[in-house]
Amino acid sequence: MTASAKVALVGDRSPTVRAHGRIPLVIDALRRRDGLVLDPYWIASTDAEDLERFDGVWVVPGSPYEDREKVIAAVGVAHEQGIPFLGTCGGFQHAILHLARELAGIEDADHAEYGEHATDVIVPLECSLVGHEGVIRYTPDTLIARIAGVDQRLERYHCSYGIAPEYVAALEAAGVVFGAHDEDGAPRALELPEHRFFLGTLFQPELAGDGTRAHPVIRAFAEAVVSRARAAQPV
Repeated sequence: MTASAKVALVGDRSPTVRAHGRIPLVIDALRRRDGLVLDPYWIASTDAEDLERFDGVWVVPGSPYEDREKVIAAVGVAHEQGIPFLGTCGGFQHAILHLARELAGIEDADHAEYGEHATDVIVPLECSLVGHEGVIRYTPDTLIARIAGVDQRLERYHCSYGIAPEYVAALEAAGVVFGAHDEDGAPRALELPEHRFFLGTLFQPELAGDGTRAHPVIRAFAEAVVSRARAAQPV
């Protein structure tokens, strides 16, 4: 029997979010080109509960989410249960909030997109990256560098928020690894080395190319999801 690799796509699906239209194409490309069959379930932020039953969790773009606390909790489930996790754009930002709260001890870490707070770990970028492309440089010996297989790559964005620089050191001290940076040295990808697969990117790999070939980051995530599903299958 073939394992069904169930992946939760957490986010408020909308026809106005380009990534939401692209993700089904990429999932189909994974099946056709790579033999990686995912069974996707779109889950609104307000319904993001009981995610332990999934083999993978992908927090997709589309911030601000209707229920940010449930999105942050979804990241936590993947983190704590060892479920392969991918967060892109808003997913990266909300992964940072979870990690800031749970690992770095910043209990009131929040996101400026939802209003001003005393501890906004995610803040407006000096220059919006909506619709922009930029060079990403990978840190040697990190998960994302191994996945990319190159020193740098041009990536596509659609965001206006990133990590407040003053919190980067605290996150790194807590075990968060920033495996990719832009040309100015700002973090653009995060990972947890002790986790099965925990990766977040501020850029949007689902928008790479025309959708007929999965970005290496998404392909690696799919491999981790399928591997977990197979391991859980009864002999």
